[in-house]
Amino acid sequence: AGTPMFIVKAHLPVNESFGFTADLRSNTGGQAFPQCVFDHWQVLPGDPFDGASRPGQVVTETRKRKGLKEGIPSLDNFYDKL
Repeated sequence: AGTPMFIVKAHLPVNESFGFTADLRSNTGGQAFPQCVFDHWQVLPGDPFDGASRPGQVVTETRKRKGLKEGIPSLDNFYDKL
């Protein structure tokens, strides 16, 4: 009969993976044991300065999650004025 175990392989974007393990375990009654491994980088097409684009949304969500001010700071915030 064997064991009722399945192996599922999937690609999950890192920024969408936060809380994945807890959600999976709670939705399977603790019977799922996820093992997440980094696989690859992929460029997200679009302009990160455009808040309506997917990269712009990722920047906004990341800055919010990290407690940073909204919007990408201008170069003047980092340029050495001495």
